[in-house]
Amino acid sequence: MSDMQLYDGYIFDLDGTIYLGERLLPGADRIIRELREAGRQVLFLSNKPIETRYDYAAKLTRLGIPTDVHSVINSSFVLGKYLKTHSPDCLCYVVGEQALLNDLDEAGISYTLEPEHNDYRVDYVILSFDRTFHYAKLNRALQCVKKGARLIATNGDRTCPVEGGEIPDAGGVIGAVEGTSGQKVELIVGKPSPITVEVALGVLGLAPARCLMVGDRIETDILMGHDFGLATALVMTGVTNRGTLEASDIVPTYVLDSVADIRVR
Repeated sequence: MSDMQLYDGYIFDLDGTIYLGERLLPGADRIIRELREAGRQVLFLSNKPIETRYDYAAKLTRLGIPTDVHSVINSSFVLGKYLKTHSPDCLCYVVGEQALLNDLDEAGISYTLEPEHNDYRVDYVILSFDRTFHYAKLNRALQCVKKGARLIATNGDRTCPVEGGEIPDAGGVIGAVEGTSGQKVELIVGKPSPITVEVALGVLGLAPARCLMVGDRIETDILMGHDFGLATALVMTGVTNRGTLEASDIVPTYVLDSVADIRVR
């Protein structure tokens, strides 16, 4: 893309941008390799909390993009860092999968999966993308809220892009708990939160204007870049189509068919 600027840092979403399921999107490995060879900094940023940073690094490496864990950030990692800074002694009830628990363990955050043993008295109910979500979890969340727990979430995505379509994401869990409890989630740390921007730019050591955010979702990837001074590139390989783009008030800096169209020199 000849009219695209060059940047010092490139932040890439994963699902729908770099890969779909276990399929690497065409040209993604070449683009990442050439950006690195040109001395550009590359960071991968996912809202998905169902795998850890270590899992994402291993997956990228397996798919042909050699990646160190320190080049990956996801929403559960950001949440762990946030709680460790702002509420290190908290107790949480977690609606989520094992990867989220692993990240909370790494951050030193205490949690329970059976809040009834503590009379449902916890500081936070953490809501997340959870493919094991069921009625008992919903009831536990409700009882915790009734005892004064605050609702926070890893991410707010309604759906997650997969090979052949989309599946429900954390937005469905949030909707169920908000609808049942009557209480709103007060903090979502994943994209487009400034908390995630701060962590990402801290890893890169760069100012926002020197970075390009590349993703497939207008309401997270592009909105985050737009709100916090990063250039943005919307790729059409994930959940966004041309109709969605035309109907949106959020205008990306660049619109690309795929990451293969990123200018590297």
